[in-house]
Amino acid sequence: MALRVAALLATAAATIVMALNKETRTFVVGTVGTTPVTASVTAKFQHTPANVFFVIANAMASNHNLMMIGSDLFGLEFKGFKLPLVAVLDMLNAALLSAGVHGAAFMAQLAKNGNSHARWNEICDNFQGYCNRGGVAILAAYVGLLLTLGITVVSIVKLLKPKPKPQSQPLASEIEVP
Repeated sequence: MALRVAALLATAAATIVMALNKETRTFVVGTVGTTPVTASVTAKFQHTPANVFFVIANAMASNHNLMMIGSDLFGLEFKGFKLPLVAVLDMLNAALLSAGVHGAAFMAQLAKNGNSHARWNEICDNFQGYCNRGGVAILAAYVGLLLTLGITVVSIVKLLKPKPKPQSQPLASEIEVP
């Protein structure tokens, strides 16, 4: 339960920080006589599909952990299917988080360093706050991913643990009467 709560907090934090990540800067793009001509440019997470996927993946992982915590608190059972179902859903959750965080990390590296071969300039030199908040979100998501992997291991171990055999009742003929 503690791992799920920690993973929920980490993925929810990553979702919120990235979803609210926005920075507007005003640049001088030219001059007319002595008057500077400016343009405002806004960097938002929505401008990069990998960051949009990152937000969706972390939100789905948060929702999954919230539902699992709720099912544990309210004692919901699924007639013997709970352990296999939870293990499979935890593995899918880990894969989804991994894809989201690695895609965002790739885009963060591109934003920080650019790509000279494709002639893509870095943007973090102009949008430092945007990049710093994105880095915090990615770090929180990596923590959430590690916790989710731990949850997955625990789910699989619970699934593979042999169930105790029920004690068989002695037959009436085997009971000793004093």
